[in-house]
Amino acid sequence: MAIAIRASGLRKSFGAVMALDGLDLEVEEGTVMGLLGPNGAGKTTTVRVLTTLLKPDAGHAEVLGIDVVRQAAELRRQIGVSGQYAAVDEHLTGFENLDMVGRLYHLGAKASRARAEELLEQFDLSAAAGRVVKGWSGGMRRRLDLAGALVARPPVLFLDEPTTGLDPRGRVGMWDVIADLVAAGTTLLLTTQYLEEADRLADRIAVIDHGHVIALGTSDELKAQVGGESIEVTLRDAADLDAAIAAAGGLGIGRPRQEQRSRRLTIPVDGGSQDLVELLRRLDAASISVDEVGLRRPTLDDVFLQLTGHAAASETDETEEQA
Repeated sequence: MAIAIRASGLRKSFGAVMALDGLDLEVEEGTVMGLLGPNGAGKTTTVRVLTTLLKPDAGHAEVLGIDVVRQAAELRRQIGVSGQYAAVDEHLTGFENLDMVGRLYHLGAKASRARAEELLEQFDLSAAAGRVVKGWSGGMRRRLDLAGALVARPPVLFLDEPTTGLDPRGRVGMWDVIADLVAAGTTLLLTTQYLEEADRLADRIAVIDHGHVIALGTSDELKAQVGGESIEVTLRDAADLDAAIAAAGGLGIGRPRQEQRSRRLTIPVDGGSQDLVELLRRLDAASISVDEVGLRRPTLDDVFLQLTGHAAASETDETEEQA
């Protein structure tokens, strides 16, 4: 499959802060690449370099074979970008915002108006099309911003935390729109602070830390690095913890882990449901009562924690935002 986005050895610093430190990345055509990393890892800086908004200090990058530095003007005509904050003119109506974008892309008056109406309908914004955007909700503005990035039907789309600030319903709705775009053949580079979002949308995930990629693969491949399944069991009585650990001895692939000040045990296993049934049999034989029990697979949260040393952060990184 052809490579739509290629970056090699990208470096970018802001004073003493090294935002990108030799970053390498490849994204195949028609796929979604998710960029995950702690705040300040270099995700937004990567997007800004690949979309010609920043010049790298070193390294090379191409999108659709177009050099992001030497052919910046040509590349801008081939890509769509939606940033962390909705870039819409709040003094114009929704229709006027999209029509203006079409005119800037030299689509012509008739084609610009037709495209605006098409996108307003696609993003369920037709009812508000004639209203000034200043009175729109945050979720509506986010949808309008994404619609603006699609006016010229770009083959490559960059979305920098596209669902930030949306409520759960709005986030799921945006996911459906993004999935439809990819199904139609769009190549997408997505940064997100929501691990569930990357798990659902991304074909491959690159984990970035300190300005370079520290892990790359599918969601399942990254989860496999953490380990296999585990049984989580919550006992009815904390006094039974020692007895439960003894009963689980030899079961699974590691020593049961007890969460401090709780009645929960976690037991790494490789036998799946068979190990779960065996554990319940042993606990019953030892007259140990259980409140909850379940078989758990690793999540991207586990991957993130193991690879970066801490959980995913939710605040916006100041260094990148000012870059």
